[in-house]
Amino acid sequence: MKCPYCHNEETQVIDTRVPEDGNTIRRRRKCAKCDKRFTTYERIELSMPVIVKKNGSRTEFETAKLRASLMLALRKRPVSAEAVDSAIQRIEEKLLASGEREVVSGHLGELVMRELKRLDKIAYIRFASVYKSFEDVSEFAEAIQEVKKT
Repeated sequence: MKCPYCHNEETQVIDTRVPEDGNTIRRRRKCAKCDKRFTTYERIELSMPVIVKKNGSRTEFETAKLRASLMLALRKRPVSAEAVDSAIQRIEEKLLASGEREVVSGHLGELVMRELKRLDKIAYIRFASVYKSFEDVSEFAEAIQEVKKT
């Protein structure tokens, strides 16, 4: 680890701590050349799978896009920001747990619909109507019947 002050490559770890969340490691370091101290953090770097769209193109997973889709479906619905954050976290965890390097956009859409069904039935219908490209009222009725069953 290079010293941020003098850029010397020889530094010594003088203290290591693991915070309560257990997701990072905090290290206090000391430069062998200038004797200045600094803190570094180690975090797990997880890479989300690439999303393969219907047309075959590939794009990086973006949490901001996922959040925007959920928020659009949940517009003017009584769902807390914490509930949305939890849903996003569950979707991301499922994608990471799959171990796949690429995921088709349809699978991601299904995960979003599953979470919306848990959060708010109206938001689920909104999202499903666009996602599944409903053509007529009977498709809406089917989706509503599906929601009533659960």
